[in-house]
Amino acid sequence: MSVWDDLVGQQPTADTLRRAVTAAGEVLAGRPASAMTHAWLFTGPPGSGRSNTARAFAAALLCERAGCGECLSCRTALAGSHSDVTLVRTESLSIGVDEVRELVRKAAMSPTGRRWQVLVVEDADRLTDRAGDALLKSLEEPAERTIWLLCAPTVEDVLPTVRSRSRLLVLRTPPAEAVAEMLVRRDGVSEALAMFAARASQGHIGRARDLASDESTRNRRHEVLSLPGRLADVGSCITAAANLVEAAAEEAGPIAGDLEARERADLEQAYGVGVKGTRPRGAAAAIRGLEAEHKSRRKRLERDCIDRGLVDLLSFYRDVVTAQITTSAPLVNEEMRSSVETLARGSTAEQSLRRLAAILEAREALEANVAPTLALESMMLSLR
Repeated sequence: MSVWDDLVGQQPTADTLRRAVTAAGEVLAGRPASAMTHAWLFTGPPGSGRSNTARAFAAALLCERAGCGECLSCRTALAGSHSDVTLVRTESLSIGVDEVRELVRKAAMSPTGRRWQVLVVEDADRLTDRAGDALLKSLEEPAERTIWLLCAPTVEDVLPTVRSRSRLLVLRTPPAEAVAEMLVRRDGVSEALAMFAARASQGHIGRARDLASDESTRNRRHEVLSLPGRLADVGSCITAAANLVEAAAEEAGPIAGDLEARERADLEQAYGVGVKGTRPRGAAAAIRGLEAEHKSRRKRLERDCIDRGLVDLLSFYRDVVTAQITTSAPLVNEEMRSSVETLARGSTAEQSLRRLAAILEAREALEANVAPTLALESMMLSLR
C-alpha cells in the first residue's frame, strides 16, 4: 500500500511525482535536485483526482519513506490533519485577498517538523485578481521549506502571473475500467454496479462513488435523463426548468443546513451567546457576516447540483449523436438506449449538435451568474 494507490489512471503523473519526492529528499540533504520545485499546478477535468493527487504528493513529501501510506505522517496528511499541511477549499464563489494574505503569512513560517510545509489550494481557479496578486510574492520569493500545490480544471482558469511561476502537471480523465476497478477494490461495490457508475460518471471519481453508493443519486440522475422525452411544448419546458432548480435546492439543502447549524453554534459558543448575564460585543455583526457566507455557499452548492444535471444531459445528447452517425462507440447511458434511439430517429445530427451547444451555453450562463431559472428555461426551449 502507498499514497499513490488511489491515483486512478494517472500513472505518468504518479511517476513524475515520485521522482520529485526523491529530489525533495536530496534538497533536504543539502544537495541540488532539478526535479523538485516550490510551486506545482495540477490541472485536469472535474473528477480526474486533482485534489487527491495533491494530497498524495503532500503526504509523500512529509513521509520518511516517500509515501508509504501507513505511517502517521501519511495518514494525517491524507486526512488533512497534519500540522504541516494546510488544505484550502472554498464552498463560496471565490477565494478573497484576506484569506490568501493569511496563507502567505503562514507560508513564510518554518514547518513544525523536519521536512516540508505544504499548502494545498484546491480551487486555485477561484482566486480573485487581488488574491492572485497577494499570492504572487510568496511564489516569487518562496520560503526555504514551503511548497505550494495549486489545483484547477485548466491552466487557462488560473491567473497568468500565478501559472507562470508554477510547474504544470495535467491529469487525464480516468478510463471507466480503472474507476470501476477502484470501486470494487476500495469500496466493495459489485462489478456490475461499479461499471455502471464508472460509465455514467464519465470518469469522475467522486461522482462514480456517489452513484455506486447512493440509490437516491441514481434516481435523481435518471430523472434528469428522462427530461428530453418530456419537452413537448413551452409549458413543459418551463416546468422542466423549474423542477431542475427545485431539485438542486432540495439536494443542496441538507448539506448546507448541517454546515450552517454547526458553524452558527460554534460561533455563538465562541462569543458566549445565550450565556446568562452576558452581553457579547460584536456577536451580532459576526453572525451577520456568517449568514452572508452561508448564503453564498448555498448558492454555490445549488449551482453545482444544477451543473451535474447539465453534464448528465450532455452525455445523453452525446449518445444521441453517436446513434445518429452510427459509430461503434459505446453509449454512456446504455440503460437509456431505447430513449436515445427514439430521439435519434426523430431528429438530425445537426439538431443534436445545436442542443449540445444550448446546454453548454446554459453552463456558461450559470458561471456568469445568470439567474438559474432564466438560463434553464432558455436551454429547455432550445432542447424542445
